[in-house]
Amino acid sequence: MKIGIYQGHALGGDTGLHSAQQINAAFDTLAQTLKASALAGAEMVVFPEMFLPGYNQPHLQRRMAQPVGGAWDCQFAQLAAQHQCGLVVGWAELAGADIYNAASAYGPDGAKLGHYRKIQLFGPQEKAVFTPGNRYVSFPFRGHHISMLICYDVEFAQHVWALKARGVDLLLVPTANPAGFENVSDLIVPARAAENGMAVAYANYCGTEGNMRYGGGSVIVDANGTSLARAGQSPALLIADLGGQAPGLSTQHADFRAISPD
Repeated sequence: MKIGIYQGHALGGDTGLHSAQQINAAFDTLAQTLKASALAGAEMVVFPEMFLPGYNQPHLQRRMAQPVGGAWDCQFAQLAAQHQCGLVVGWAELAGADIYNAASAYGPDGAKLGHYRKIQLFGPQEKAVFTPGNRYVSFPFRGHHISMLICYDVEFAQHVWALKARGVDLLLVPTANPAGFENVSDLIVPARAAENGMAVAYANYCGTEGNMRYGGGSVIVDANGTSLARAGQSPALLIADLGGQAPGLSTQHADFRAISPD
């Protein structure tokens, strides 16, 4: 399976676009990237966290959040089907009075494969806007058992362990990781992959958005934690073949001895 990652500037950043233009630009970027990725043989592409309507845009998240089955959701599905390429994208979901930091996955036929709500909200801004999610999601695709986490979620080993116990072997992570936290993509993501025998695709922004500067560093790592493709600080489209390499773990999970606290 070939997996793709889009790393680009947040469209609510220094583009000078107002909100309606941002949304149109986001869908144009989705379409162009899916077309290019499909031509390169990618079967699914991961976009960053809160791609619509923007991560560092709490006013837009409150005003523009949409329900599952709404216009954004339908357009995501249509684009995946049009370009025959799977899609994972982060967006602001409205459900009753609650707003969720969500991500959805679509197959190359446009069918929705999974929908996930971020469990670990980061910092006061996220907690002021979003309600935390409370469940995992996983789905089969191209011979893999796939799950999604969002940004801060992957920094908690317990969540990745729980997904491993459910048979997940490929983890897709939309993120909005600021500059100064490069240890996440450089160290934590490869460690999560290696310790669980699970490939991970981690899709970040680059550039600035308001008072936030993003760290770039999007990465695809295999089940041994080896980097297959890595971005720098500039826009990039990464595509990597996950191949059939077996995880390097031998019997650690079977041999683990839990010790009761004194």
